[in-house]
Amino acid sequence: QVRLVESGGGLVQAGDSLSVSCAASGGTFGTYKMAWFRQAPGKEREFVARISSSGATTYYADSVKGRFTISRDNVKNTVYLQMNSLKPEDTAIYYCAATRNYCSGYGCAASFHQYNYWGQGTQVTVSS
Repeated sequence: QVRLVESGGGLVQAGDSLSVSCAASGGTFGTYKMAWFRQAPGKEREFVARISSSGATTYYADSVKGRFTISRDNVKNTVYLQMNSLKPEDTAIYYCAATRNYCSGYGCAASFHQYNYWGQGTQVTVSS
């Protein structure tokens, strides 16, 4: 059983940068694929980014490609999401997710149903 705890959210202005983190415990972190999803008020949870267990492969939603970077530290059992050039439409609760399921391709990686473990979320608010 993996426990995920997000941190680092906050209130920033448009154009600013912010990094959120997700600390994992209770499992072998290096065997899990990790992802970030987000959910804005009144909207469905949407995929943001995913990183393979080794960190060699990443996927990004088109809406964040070139602005966000997902990374991981398998010694610290932590996955990060560096967010640059933030926009008001990036405002959401950001959730960390983990899975050991095999998955190939963007469509699978971005599927909510692939992930077995979820954190409680951290709020990111971008003011205009």
